[in-house]
Amino acid sequence: MKHWTIIFRALANINRLKIIKLLVKEESLNVSDIADKINISIKATSKHLIILNNLNILESDGKHGHVFYKLNPNLPSDIRKIVKLFIQ
Repeated sequence: MKHWTIIFRALANINRLKIIKLLVKEESLNVSDIADKINISIKATSKHLIILNNLNILESDGKHGHVFYKLNPNLPSDIRKIVKLFIQ
């Protein structure tokens, strides 16, 4: 039950939902690109990405001196369904 509370709390933030929705449309983006597209600071974006990454909603990959984020393709089906509900 505690796991779901943490996930719902993370998804209750509008900027985190914007990030997820953006990454549904884009294959992968770095922090700067995400910050520009959702119009918040890089620092705030980084904090949101860390939370989503720690919950395994996102995956990160370092390339060319940048970290790129994408939705976790191995996201459990129950969490995937909830994410889809939140971004509609």
